[in-house]
Amino acid sequence: MSEVHGQGENAENRADAFEDAFIERFAELIRLRRDVRRFRPDPVPEAILAEALQLAHLAPSVGFSQPWRFVLVEDEAKRAGAAESFRRANAAALAATAPEDRALYARLKLEGMREAPVQLAVFCDEETQTGRKLGARTMPETRSFSTVCAIHTLWLALRARGVGLGWVSILEPEEICRICEAPPGWRFIAWLCIGWPEEARAEVPELERLGWERRLPLQKLCRRV
Repeated sequence: MSEVHGQGENAENRADAFEDAFIERFAELIRLRRDVRRFRPDPVPEAILAEALQLAHLAPSVGFSQPWRFVLVEDEAKRAGAAESFRRANAAALAATAPEDRALYARLKLEGMREAPVQLAVFCDEETQTGRKLGARTMPETRSFSTVCAIHTLWLALRARGVGLGWVSILEPEEICRICEAPPGWRFIAWLCIGWPEEARAEVPELERLGWERRLPLQKLCRRV
């Protein structure tokens, strides 16, 4: 792991660092985090979900605003309404897809809303007074960015326990707000499907395996100015 820490790094610089074994396992967790679409029907223990949400609540947020709002959707009618919203939005997305990509798009499984035992809608409270708007006056969207940080933290916390998460974004935001009875000022961010994955963990994302896209070289995404 000398490449990670640097050849000249001394004990003082690493005083607050984790051990190499933990760093290696953490890197493995990042590599194996996947957007899960296929779930077993087995329930997720309440304790695991509660622990993961508590860790998500430790995510960084602009001005310590903590703008994330988690809504556990258990009502079957509300779940069905959200699934119908996906059907409409997905049909529109398919129609708007380039003709040469439509056949592949139609074969993709882009949600697990009918299988996942846990359904979680995540919102950002854009009118929260917590944090007193520190850091968000010129860039109010940073509250939504903070909410995404909480989602990613939740994702990793669940994955560490072997629980899968799938983020559904092909939805009608206003309809989801209505279904979840979201107060004014709440912005819909994500619909999360949570459960035990049906498939074994995979090194390569499904969309890459199916030929939809490939991972870009990091060098193409970084530059110096």
